[in-house]
Amino acid sequence: MQGIIIKNISNKYTVIAEENKYICEARGKFRHTKDTPLVGDKVEFDEKTNIIKEIYPRINKFDRPPVANIYATIIVASLKKPDLDLYLLDKMLTTINNKCLKVIIMFTKIDLCNEDEIKQAKNLKKYYESLNYSVYFNNDAKAISTIKKELRNKVVTLVGQSGAGKSTFLNKLSPSLNIDTHPISDALNRGVHTTRHTEIYDIEGIYFVDTPGFSALELNMNQEELKASFPEFNNYLNKCKYKDCNHDKEEDCIIKQMVKEKKILESRYNNYLSFKKEIYESSRKLFR
Repeated sequence: MQGIIIKNISNKYTVIAEENKYICEARGKFRHTKDTPLVGDKVEFDEKTNIIKEIYPRINKFDRPPVANIYATIIVASLKKPDLDLYLLDKMLTTINNKCLKVIIMFTKIDLCNEDEIKQAKNLKKYYESLNYSVYFNNDAKAISTIKKELRNKVVTLVGQSGAGKSTFLNKLSPSLNIDTHPISDALNRGVHTTRHTEIYDIEGIYFVDTPGFSALELNMNQEELKASFPEFNNYLNKCKYKDCNHDKEEDCIIKQMVKEKKILESRYNNYLSFKKEIYESSRKLFR
């Protein structure tokens, strides 16, 4: 049979296949090839002996957390209470871009915004969509059905600051969950501070990864990778007069000019400079 590993505890792999769960062990050959099965792996197993026989090719693999085949990350970002934090949003986007995952941004609590704030939010939505991100407002009736259709049978992560509306989003996705304002891990009968392993939950046919590791926002990249994680920069690189431009100290930098002309969002550029400094300082500490 074919299935997906949704949990691993002490090398006991829970595999879901045809809506049934099987507790499996891995074949000895995986120890020799050092190709350990991971949560998220699509596998072939013997349902009679409960032995995993084959691991199908992965689209990606992560060491921290140990998980494979993540298709997308949904970022839930509140517009009000708490106010929108563009620094945090861009940091999430930067770290996720570096992992080459599809990104879906869900702006919540637009009903709490005044007319000017709604206008600003719509401009932000338009800008991030121009970077090939999928962006929705939580009051969009079509958003949930669109997300359900696109992410069905896919492994995804859900991130966002506390109070942003992650539980509300999951309730809209599956009203039977009836999650209150408690953290998601707690609502799914997992203690917030007791998670010791990566696990996947099937919610309306979407496989959500429940792990604390994916929320860590460490910029584990070099300066070139940072630049590449800002897709709007790539549109103007051929027009820049400086080779290998870092877009900070160079005079007449085309990126700086595009910021002045409001073709690149100023907050995005300022956050790029902050991330650049953070990476530089981290590398200095590591060198010391």
